[in-house]
Amino acid sequence: MTPGDEVDYSDRNQTLDADEDRWAWRARLRQNRATHLVWRIAVGVVGGVVTVAGLVMVPAPGPGWLVVFFGLLILASEFEFAQRWLDFAKRHVSRWNDWIMDQALWVRGVVALGTLLVVWVVVWGYLAWMGIPQFVPEWAERLLDQVPGID
Repeated sequence: MTPGDEVDYSDRNQTLDADEDRWAWRARLRQNRATHLVWRIAVGVVGGVVTVAGLVMVPAPGPGWLVVFFGLLILASEFEFAQRWLDFAKRHVSRWNDWIMDQALWVRGVVALGTLLVVWVVVWGYLAWMGIPQFVPEWAERLLDQVPGID
């Protein structure tokens, strides 16, 4: 974020002010109290559902954190609290990325292998606990049957 791009969070409003909005159509929605309320509810519901779905997906392999950030992005289009959370997340992800890229190749490899190990343990734990789902193709089921602890 460049020095001129900071968002002013000094007011205690829950939503963005009309002068903080970059899109004219949304600023017009804010001028009418009823349409603004309907818009806020719609953004809150959609953003909340996407964020919660992403949090549910975090422990599973896949795009869990990406979906969480997308949900925060939806919420941040209307709510200042979500903008603060999104700015916090961007800062820390950027710091992590800068740190990991400054490390030696072997350190990045160890982190990647550790991540892969965590994903494998989560998948193995799920399959050992719940069993192999019905939608898994037969050839994959035969392979998974050979893994210890999975029935």
